[in-house]
Amino acid sequence: MRGKLLAACAMALPLVLGALPRPASAQTFTIALREDPDILDPTTAGSYVGRIVFAGMCDKLFDYDTHLNIVPQLATGYEYKDPTHLVLHLRPGVTFQDGEKFDANAVRYTLMRDLTWPGSLRKSQINAISAIDIIDPLTLELVLKQPDSPLLAQLAGRPGIMIAPDVARREGKKFGLNPVCAGPFRFVQRISEQKITLERWPGYWDAKSIHFDRLVYVPIVNSAVRLANLQSGAVDLDEYVLPTDIPAVKKDPKLVLRMSWSPGYDGITFNIGKGPKAKSPIGESALLRQAFERSIDRKALIQVVYDGLYDAIAQANPPGSPFFIPSIQPPPRDLELAKKLVAESGFKPPIEVTIMVPNSPDILEAAQVIQAMVRPAGFDLRIEAMEFASSLARGHAGDFQSYLIGWSGRADADSNMYNFLHTGGGFNWGGYSDPVVDKLLDEARLDTDIARRNAAYEKVWLELRKETPLIYIWALKNIVGMQKNVIGFRQVPDGLIRLQGMSFAR
Repeated sequence: MRGKLLAACAMALPLVLGALPRPASAQTFTIALREDPDILDPTTAGSYVGRIVFAGMCDKLFDYDTHLNIVPQLATGYEYKDPTHLVLHLRPGVTFQDGEKFDANAVRYTLMRDLTWPGSLRKSQINAISAIDIIDPLTLELVLKQPDSPLLAQLAGRPGIMIAPDVARREGKKFGLNPVCAGPFRFVQRISEQKITLERWPGYWDAKSIHFDRLVYVPIVNSAVRLANLQSGAVDLDEYVLPTDIPAVKKDPKLVLRMSWSPGYDGITFNIGKGPKAKSPIGESALLRQAFERSIDRKALIQVVYDGLYDAIAQANPPGSPFFIPSIQPPPRDLELAKKLVAESGFKPPIEVTIMVPNSPDILEAAQVIQAMVRPAGFDLRIEAMEFASSLARGHAGDFQSYLIGWSGRADADSNMYNFLHTGGGFNWGGYSDPVVDKLLDEARLDTDIARRNAAYEKVWLELRKETPLIYIWALKNIVGMQKNVIGFRQVPDGLIRLQGMSFAR
């Protein structure tokens, strides 16, 4: 059943139109996204919802199964000749959506673009690669500067997305406006903040697993509006049901709910070293940042905004991850200590702090709760809400004092930490730099043993407390709502919607 797609207004719930029968031949699958993605170029993109769109449009060298095991996709296998020489074997008979052949040269082009393109957010993820040697059209060897334990996991993420070289060379910076990959659906159209349309690519190497003719992604920031569209049948799947909306989905006989742990988190990044916005009391004083954290009651915040469903955290790798370190726990709220730290900072309250937030209702509510919590300690927190992709652009530019933003998370801890905490990391938007943390993160990349890596990461979290450049607040969960007639959905903890095997029940 499908009704007219409801308008995604920001604050008011529109009238729900009556659902209309779905024609038997119609195979359009509509997915509601919590936000509008940023640029659809895997080299420079940074949004989680963008990764969901890439999952429909672009295959990777490797992917994850439902247990987060790395499995082949465009690659068929690999072997390490030694710790610094990784051989990749590629799938034969694959073409990009412009008809160009996928081969070792295409892989080399894509990875070199990630390493060298101005503004690439992938460079620090795969910067262990020093050379790429072509062995034959379907085999290549990555030569590494040093062993790099998370490299395969990176190739199961955005660095592993393969793009059509001829199109990328021709389009340059405009590639993200009309991307061409080797996935199941090809790009058709994007209307900013309204919809992204893809259509089935008949030349897809695994065409037998694709059962929809058209794929439409609709950004709907307001969770109540997303729920209304799901309930009316206007969308087939909502990739993020707010915890407070879970009871409504569960009691609707037309809908099903699927939930899993997620490697993602939300937190507050402070600008302490990037551009003019770092020249503020909260940016210049670690004591103020520590006081800010000790003013927050994470569990109470989560209870108010998310019905207590999420876990309070003080690290980037949440419960459920093999890299979660139980000894690293959030400090309890302590207003007297917070006031003492403010006094020791030498800054006179009220301390003005501007926090940039995406304009989704739950994040706005979380910011308002934080605003109330930190006020008694002497902080005047001012909320600056904006459209999600715009906030990402300002975050990347360092145009903020503090930023309440989430990260969708990855299976390997390095992807949750290195890019954010290492000097020069692609997502180190606040300009944090600590040679001790850099050394620990670099050393952890050299080791494949999780226990030894976690020992290094525990030192990172303890070192981070000295400067508090980032406050981790809650760990996310994947909460997906869909029409009952949708079958074949596989829930992977990374939250991406994989269309292979999905269909409508007959």
